[in-house]
Amino acid sequence: MTATIRLTMAQALVRAMAAQTVEIDGATTSVFAGVWAIFGHGNVAGLGEALYGARDSLPTFRAHNEQAMAHAAVAFAKASRRRRMMACATSIGPGATNMVTAAAVAHVNRLPVLLLPGDVFASRRPDPVLQQIESFSDATVSANDCLRPVSRYFDRLTRPEQLIPAFERAMAVLTDPAECGPVTLALCQDVQTEAYDYPASLFEERVWTSRRSRPDASELRSAAALLAKAEKPLVIAGGGVLYSEAEERLRAFCEARGYPVVETQAGKSSLPDDHALNLGAVGVTGTGAANALAEEADVILAVGTRLQDFTTGSWSLFRNPARRIIGLNAQPFDAGKHRAQPLVADAQAGLDDLDVALGRAGSPPAWRERIAAEKAAWAPTAARYTQASNADLPSDAQVIGAVQRTSERSDVVVCAAGGLPGELHKLWRAGAPGGYHMEYGYSCMGYEIAGGLGVAMALPDRRVTVMVGDGSYLMMNSEIASAVMLGVSFTIVILDNRGFGCINRLQRATGGASFNNLLADARHERLPAIDFVAHAASLGAAAEKVDGLSSLEEALRRARGRSGVSAIVIDTDPLASTDAGGHWWDVAVPEVSDRAEVRDARARYEEALRDQRIGD
Repeated sequence: MTATIRLTMAQALVRAMAAQTVEIDGATTSVFAGVWAIFGHGNVAGLGEALYGARDSLPTFRAHNEQAMAHAAVAFAKASRRRRMMACATSIGPGATNMVTAAAVAHVNRLPVLLLPGDVFASRRPDPVLQQIESFSDATVSANDCLRPVSRYFDRLTRPEQLIPAFERAMAVLTDPAECGPVTLALCQDVQTEAYDYPASLFEERVWTSRRSRPDASELRSAAALLAKAEKPLVIAGGGVLYSEAEERLRAFCEARGYPVVETQAGKSSLPDDHALNLGAVGVTGTGAANALAEEADVILAVGTRLQDFTTGSWSLFRNPARRIIGLNAQPFDAGKHRAQPLVADAQAGLDDLDVALGRAGSPPAWRERIAAEKAAWAPTAARYTQASNADLPSDAQVIGAVQRTSERSDVVVCAAGGLPGELHKLWRAGAPGGYHMEYGYSCMGYEIAGGLGVAMALPDRRVTVMVGDGSYLMMNSEIASAVMLGVSFTIVILDNRGFGCINRLQRATGGASFNNLLADARHERLPAIDFVAHAASLGAAAEKVDGLSSLEEALRRARGRSGVSAIVIDTDPLASTDAGGHWWDVAVPEVSDRAEVRDARARYEEALRDQRIGD
């Protein structure tokens, strides 16, 4: 007779979560590092009581904003290379819908997070319950249906026994290299409290291991044949390299053949910046070295990247008419993009097999000379932008230089949106894998500070520095208080350019007048005098404002010597940016305008469109 344990659905879910483990470097640890929770009437009685009972085996962390706590969970999973993850529990209504943006971040970036929003009463006895969304045509709709398009797997549990297959499916998705992404289990609030005789096997320890799918023999032969004939090969390192822990395999593979490596935002730090074959960032925010070779490459091995428009220069970067792409990716959807030769496999396993299939094939001597020459030419160019100057307001690049000069190779820099990602992608010199943590798949403002909390929790032995503009800081800063409460340490550098400087520059570049981006250009009665130091200090951070780059470096060194959250504010120039490197990006310009500047921008736009290569 099957052994059973009588529990509420919420108690069973929590106990099952606590039983999931993963082996990392020979040691077994829990898959779920904890649960972020903000309680409300839709989850406090059911899931809240269950989490209290398991607080020693499955920690619960209190957050201050549902979107922010989900960002922290997503960042934790990314920093953990998708081996460990967190869950996020909310009430029904606004608590649940607040997580939609963070779920989209996880979905775009292929990162695991378990979302546990409360839901309406399955019995419908008290309908409409507080915070319930009512559809006039579909009685099964609730606010949680907003999470369907941004979830890899979605289920609404309307009976307690439904947990058994739902949890199995949830774990399969969360741990699958190809399907990985956010999972939503919507928990009807009455069902959370209902009891069922669950099979004891649901609560037995289960060890999850990383599946390393190997390439199909036919795809491998085709990919190897293409690469073996390449005169100008190029390797793009995407986030899949780091998720697969394939950085050492990539290094050996490219060193043996003299293949140059360029990096996406997610793939940056796959090789250290000073590696002879690493030409740095590619695409719209790319280095001059990387883009020069990308324009000429005849065979492009894209490893673990989804080839979004910033990587491909809106499909105008790869200009060799004979160029072919090999898509080495665990997900077939990504492997075959833009008529690529698919090589569906784990990055590490795929490189292993490709290495054998290629034999002694490698880059011609002339191409290897180009690699060295372009890398050497870019280094002084980049250094010119990051060096200190006596300007009244430093540029973002100069602030990056100051942070870099006070950092160690093991440090992690965290950022997400605005002008900083472009500058960091080009200019930050990553020293160790995972040392560059950028959320740029969804380019989500407000991720930075919450993300820094998640990274610092995942990597407690590495110093984390968050770089954030004043615009993103104002959107979401509450998790400074969460970090202080949890005793987590990291540094926040707040660059105050008094508005949305990045989009103001884009607005001007497309012919528009400065409007509604910088505070001074927005409708106002008076300009706000925002005291970021006082604000960060009020949340518990050790905060100070500096008056220049040398003062910033001194403050950064002080921050390294203290625990807790340090916030450093510096005023910056909203107009300055790095004009070296980079590539065109397709941002549509109006065909008709009264402004001559817009008409001129449209003419430049139409000229640039001729370089796009869609489907050839």
